[in-house]
Amino acid sequence: MPLRIVLVRHGLSSFNLEHRIQGRDDLSNLTEEGQLQARRTGEALADLAFQAVYSSPLQRASATAAALLASHGAPLSPLYDTDLLEIDLAPWSGLLRSEVRALDPEQERRWRQAPETMELQRADGSRFLPVPELLEQAGRFADRLLAHHGDDDTVLVVAHNAILRCLVLHLLGLPASGFLRLRLDNASISVLNVVRGPEAPPSVQLESLNGTSHLGSPLPPSGAGCRLLLVRHGETDWNREGRFQGQIDIPLNPHGLAQAEAARAFLAPIPLQRAYSSDMARPLRTAEVILSSHPGVPLTTHRGLREIGHGLWEGRLESEIAAGWPDLLAAWKRSPETVQMPEGETIGEVWDRSLAAWNRIAAGLGPQETALVVAHDAVNKTILCALLGLSPADIWTVKQGNGGVTVIDYPRGAAATPVVTALNFTAHLGGVIDRTAAGAL
Repeated sequence: MPLRIVLVRHGLSSFNLEHRIQGRDDLSNLTEEGQLQARRTGEALADLAFQAVYSSPLQRASATAAALLASHGAPLSPLYDTDLLEIDLAPWSGLLRSEVRALDPEQERRWRQAPETMELQRADGSRFLPVPELLEQAGRFADRLLAHHGDDDTVLVVAHNAILRCLVLHLLGLPASGFLRLRLDNASISVLNVVRGPEAPPSVQLESLNGTSHLGSPLPPSGAGCRLLLVRHGETDWNREGRFQGQIDIPLNPHGLAQAEAARAFLAPIPLQRAYSSDMARPLRTAEVILSSHPGVPLTTHRGLREIGHGLWEGRLESEIAAGWPDLLAAWKRSPETVQMPEGETIGEVWDRSLAAWNRIAAGLGPQETALVVAHDAVNKTILCALLGLSPADIWTVKQGNGGVTVIDYPRGAAATPVVTALNFTAHLGGVIDRTAAGAL
């Protein structure tokens, strides 16, 4: 088992409620609602056994950790780490956002549009870049965490919005310019898995991001701009067997139908205006089940969302492929972007067609419309890698469970950089941890 890192943002604070800038000053405390959120988060994590808990020492985070652990029942005390302090916004701390806009309009604009370029001034007159500095801080914490914990450990980290985003960026190998691509709500749960081999550097998988359904609403609230809900189809017998299915049109099995039904119930309260699916049977059936709670929503199929063509590998178990194409299979696991499937596709070809389909769908939505998109493992992974700022080489970095739900927002319009608001929700399938079949891509 890999090292599992569970990230939790602190609950609603007094400054969150007042729309004040918090930064790393300890002026804000946990509200009653924040306390309730922390307890609910502890209950949601009850089936996980933690080997260690790390927390920011700021009171809104430390109070969250204490309430979470009391609800969880873990006999642990948090280890406070100053490298989990929130971003340094000292000149702005305690100010309303409207006051910051009036005081420093240029840097406030940068904070909203390109925060990695925002520059502030310390009390001693020195200038600094808060986001790049925070990314370095996150790297220091991550290095110590990886040095102290081995495989099979599960570690809880309770901290703040900006530092946790920077921690995710660091672990995924992304630059500070990716800061606005991620969203972390109060008391949200995110999960990363770290696999280490004897020779290769650690590989990190983002299993889930910004899970909030344990707080009472299925999805994080939406704002301006359109929203897309990306869902992977339910399980098939070949997923369960670990057989490469590709473009062979395998139907959902009974468990896959149950997963589609769970996704239907989960998304039933969410207004939908449009729906799109791969034209293959397993995502199309998943979409139809979900839309049974949304009568009248049009469903459009799109060939660009088809699963990767595995060519001669389709229908085969991994052991059979290892016997016939051992070097190519090893390359597929190590460097998928280099592999041409025998009589099939490259991941780059899937990347191009799936992104083209996705961008056409997003561009066709109105500013307040929400659309459902149901597709496949490889297709979803290429789309999400692109939206996160990753490359075709990184498809193993993102997890997509059968029936999992991902939320993408376009707050600045479909032509601007999107926000991965939530990734791979599987709580409706039985818990915070994705326990769907690993299958074969």
